Amino acid sequence: MSERPGTLADDSENDPFGGRRLTSHERMSGKPWDASYSDGPAPWDIGRPQPAIVRLASKGAFAGAVLDAGCGTGENALLVASLGLPGLGPVLGVDVAETALEIAREKATRKKVNNREIKVEFAAADAFQLERLGRRFQTVLDCGLFHSFDSEEQPRYVASLASVTEHDGTVYVLCFSDQGPNTGPHPVSQETLRAAFNPGNGWNVVAIEPDRVHTRFHGDNGAPAWFATIKRIQTAGMGGPK
Repeated sequence: MSERPGTLADDSENDPFGGRRLTSHERMSGKPWDASYSDGPAPWDIGRPQPAIVRLASKGAFAGAVLDAGCGTGENALLVASLGLPGLGPVLGVDVAETALEIAREKATRKKVNNREIKVEFAAADAFQLERLGRRFQTVLDCGLFHSFDSEEQPRYVASLASVTEHDGTVYVLCFSDQGPNTGPHPVSQETLRAAFNPGNGWNVVAIEPDRVHTRFHGDNGAPAWFATIKRIQTAGMGGPK
């Protein structure tokens, strides 16, 4: 583990970021995110896109450059890139788990649509420092990442998202809900989502709707979820869109 409390050691083979701070999930589990993929599929890796994302993509909801934050083994990013939606730009999936990214890249090399390779990229990135990507996105997908962060981490993560989301861009968040039986770990309330993505820090929550998150342990119907549609807005002091 870390030579410094709350960080991964600078020379850790599991940390390409040099002393990255451990997330609350990693502190609780005692393992880096990458370890979730070392002994077979992670609990959230169902081997196919989440049904909620399939429905969203079928409506043509992805436009411009697309970021999949916390992409895991790439199922959702691969789906979006394969559809060839009008106006769709480059698709980038990022994650802190290198093993998951290796699996995603391997899937991408095998996946073809009409005998053509799809255009998608997978890269290692810290969700709290997305500005280091040096890119901006019209559409951002968070499928199961926000709910893994605690109340201290959520504002940092949302600020990181703000640094890469275009003005008037859209962020979609699918997370475990606190409503209903058989909830997933780290369930989130609507109030938590609205507090994190508020007008004061440049967001407008357009809608939060009940949905399901499918995992390897929640049966055919999955776990209760919220699906949030959030727009990046301009606030006083932000200046014009970059």
